[in-house]
Parts: sequence; structure tokens; C-alpha cells
Amino acid sequence: MRRSQIEAAWLGKAECRTCAIRDLVLFADLQEADFQLIHLPVEELMLDAGTTLYHSGDEGVAAFTIRSGLVKLVQYLPDGNRRIVRLLRAGDVAGLEVLAGRPYEHAAQVLQTALVCRLPREVVERLNRETPRLHRQLMNKWSDSLRLADEWLTELNTGTARQRMARLFVHLSGLSEDGLCRMLGREDVGAILSLTTETSSRTVAEFKRLGVVQEIRPNTFRLDRGQLDAIAAGG
Repeated sequence: MRRSQIEAAWLGKAECRTCAIRDLVLFADLQEADFQLIHLPVEELMLDAGTTLYHSGDEGVAAFTIRSGLVKLVQYLPDGNRRIVRLLRAGDVAGLEVLAGRPYEHAAQVLQTALVCRLPREVVERLNRETPRLHRQLMNKWSDSLRLADEWLTELNTGTARQRMARLFVHLSGLSEDGLCRMLGREDVGAILSLTTETSSRTVAEFKRLGVVQEIRPNTFRLDRGQLDAIAAGG
């Protein structure tokens, strides 16, 4: 291994040791000796909105942990339409399927400027083989992914347009530290809720008119959680 590669690998390992959200990501339980197993660089990447991490069907060469920002997983349908099947935030992992030897199942695209760590497949596979601590974290992430996929399908793809939109407002507010909802673009909203952009826009306009949500700046809303929860439940 060239000296530059060794230095890059060491920097990657040092960053993992001191990561501010390490308790949320794959390396949460790793001990000092485990980091000696990392011989490829773990890259830290700051990515602008619109950047694609990988495309559906690409050979899986790395997993990505999200340290900040928001990333969407997009599924493209045979008729050319697209569905957003999950939103990933700090602590989530994109591309776990590569560890099962499968190509990427979705396209992963940055929605809000994101800081991510690129974990080469070989690094995670080796740690998975040689330390049960990472294996436990991987199983937890798989379990979380399945649970969140079920919740996403149940909450955001069932019920009336008003119910779905109310649940999306609540969901997005839960992704922010200040409790405000930073609404996505209308096309993305439609791709999440399986609604037309016209229906999405009309429903948001209705919520604003009723005072259910208050737009305090473009696409940023303060919510009336009581009214939203009632609408989400079918009220």
C-alpha cells in the first residue's frame, strides 16, 4: 500500500473514532483494536443538494452513513414514474444491500446538503467477519430499515390526500431539531405520497388557509400539531 493510501486510511480511522454521531452509526460499538482492521480509507464527503450517491442497479461498492443533511431513496417504475421510498437522516445508512452481494436497489440522491461517510464494502465486510460488535450493528440497521419501510408504506401511502399530507408534515418536522417542517418540492411530495403535484399543492394551500400550518418563510412551516394529528387520524 502506498504511503498516501496509508495516511488516508489512518485519517479515515481517526475520524471514525471521534465522530460526533458515532453512537448512531455502524461503528458505534467498535473498540480500539477493531479500527486496526480498517486498511482502506473511509472518505468524508460534503455533498450539495441534487448530488447522486449511486444509481439503481449499479454494482454495490460502498455503503454510506449519513452524518447530517437529508438523502432520498428513489425507485423508478417501469412506466417511467418514480417513488421516494425513504428519507435518510443523520445516523441512517444507505446501500446496506451491497453487503449481501446485491446491486443497489434504489437511487440515492441528496435532498439537503449532506455530510456522508463512504465506507468501502471491503472495510465493512472485514469488520463484519472479524468483530461481532459490527455484526450486531448491521443487524440493528437491517431491522430498522425494514421497520421504517413498513411505517413509510402504512403512514404515507394509505388514507386520503389530506391524511397523507398531514402525516408528511409531522414526519418532516420530526427530522429537524427545531420542530419546524422544511417541506420538499411538490414533485418530491407527490413521489412520496403517490399524489399528483396538483393535489399536493391544493392540499397544502388548504392547510395554510385553515391555519393548520403557517409558512414562516419559503417552504418552512410552523405546525399546529393538534389539528394535524386529528387530520392524520381521519378527523
